[in-house]
Amino acid sequence: MTVAVVILNWNGRSLLEQFLPSVVRYSSEATVYVADNASTDESVSFVSENYPSVKIIRNKVNGGYAKGYNDALRNLDEDLFVLLNSDVEVTEGWLNPAISLFQKDPDLAAAQPKILDYQNKSKFEYAGAGGGFIDKLGYPYCRGRIFNTIETDHGQYDDTAKIFWATGACLFVRRNSYGEAGGFDEDFFAHQEEIDLCWRLQATGSSVMYIGNSVVYHLGGGTLKASNPRKTFYNFRNTLLMLLKNVKGVKVYGIIFQRLVLDGIAGLMFLLQGKGYHFIAILKAHFSFYSLFPLFLKKRKKHATNLTYSKIKSIVWKYYISKKRNFNEL
Repeated sequence: MTVAVVILNWNGRSLLEQFLPSVVRYSSEATVYVADNASTDESVSFVSENYPSVKIIRNKVNGGYAKGYNDALRNLDEDLFVLLNSDVEVTEGWLNPAISLFQKDPDLAAAQPKILDYQNKSKFEYAGAGGGFIDKLGYPYCRGRIFNTIETDHGQYDDTAKIFWATGACLFVRRNSYGEAGGFDEDFFAHQEEIDLCWRLQATGSSVMYIGNSVVYHLGGGTLKASNPRKTFYNFRNTLLMLLKNVKGVKVYGIIFQRLVLDGIAGLMFLLQGKGYHFIAILKAHFSFYSLFPLFLKKRKKHATNLTYSKIKSIVWKYYISKKRNFNEL
C-alpha cells in the first residue's frame, strides 16, 4: 500500500518549522507533500530549501480546507491519503497501525489516530480526541472530549473502534473511497467538512475507525483559533448545511428548527459574556445558511440517507442537565 502524507499550508512557515521535522523523521513509509494554498509568506521556499525530500503542490487559490485538499489530492495516485494539519507532531511508528488496518479491511474508508494535546501530552486534544460522534441535532463530541471538558489519557481509548467521524486534523482516507464520494464539499470551505465526508462514506456501506495505537500531538488553532468569530461562523453554519444535506425525510426540518433555537440561545449567552462578535457570527451563519438553502436542497436529493447517525438524542442535555462530562458516562 502506497501512502501520501499531505500537509495543507497557508502562510504557516512557523508551523512548518516546528512540526514538519517529526513528519519527515517518522514517515519513511510515505511520500510527504506540502500542499500550499497560495501562501504569501516564505513557506514554500523554506520547505524546498530545507526539506528537498518533501514534494510541493502549489494550489492556485486559498480555497480553505475543503477545496485546498480537493485540489491537492486530485493528481495523487497513492493508495492511502493522510491529511495532516500543519500543527501536528507525529510519533515513531504512527503510520504502521493505519496501513495494517486498511490492508486488512477492504471496507474501511477512513480513520483517525489518537489525538493528544501538544501542549499537555497527558490530555486528549479538542479536535478529534479518541474519535468523533454527533447527536441528533448535529452537535459533535468525542471519546475523550465533550464540549470543553477534556479527559486525561489513562489508556481508556487505546482500542480500535468504529466511530462516526474522523478528525480532519489527521485523517486517513482511502484514495478510491475519497474519489468515489466526490471528496470534500467545497461549499463548507472549512470546519465540519470531514464529518460530512464520513457521513457520505458510511452511506455507501464503508466504515470509519479510530486507531488507538497510532498517536499524534495536535497544537490546535494553528490556522484559526477558537476565539476567532470566523470559527464560530463556520461551525454553526456548516452544521445546519450538513443536516439539511444528509438527513433524509421531513424530520430534518424539525431537527433544523430545534438547532436554530439552540443557536439563538448560544448567541444570547455570548452576548451576556460580552462576546458580541460571536453573537454576530451566529447571525451571519444563519443568514448564510438561508442563502445556501436552495443549493443544499438540490444536494440532499442525491445525498440524503436513512443512515443512523446518532446514538444520543441530545449531548447538550447529557452534558448540561445530566452532568455527564466523560464519554464513558454517556
